[in-house]
Amino acid sequence: MTSELMKRWIVVLGVLGGLLLTVIGIRYLLIPEQAARLFGVPGRPAGYELHYIIGIRNIWLGVLAVAFAALRLWSALTLWFATGTIVCFADAVIAASSGGRPTSVAFHVACGLACAVLAVVAWKVGNRKEDA
Repeated sequence: MTSELMKRWIVVLGVLGGLLLTVIGIRYLLIPEQAARLFGVPGRPAGYELHYIIGIRNIWLGVLAVAFAALRLWSALTLWFATGTIVCFADAVIAASSGGRPTSVAFHVACGLACAVLAVVAWKVGNRKEDA
């Protein structure tokens, strides 16, 4: 795979990942109880505060990923994916410990693994020397 093709793929995956996270965040804002159940956090606090926090977090992190990918800021995208790895695995632990469905836990684990792989790929793409 050529360097330019690899860069295009990582941009596309960064944009798609950011958009997915943004949609998840919007879902938490619009239908918080259903979103929480789907992603492994059953029940609800007294209000929707937790859901709104999760929704806002996902929206801004999603927009940030889109911006990093679109601007081809490889170091920033690498850090975003690396941090996303930790967050996804932490979300998996939270979902598992709060009685979330196995599919919800698996979703977070799969996202964590995907973020780890994409962090390595973004780092390699960003550190690749251009052919003269």
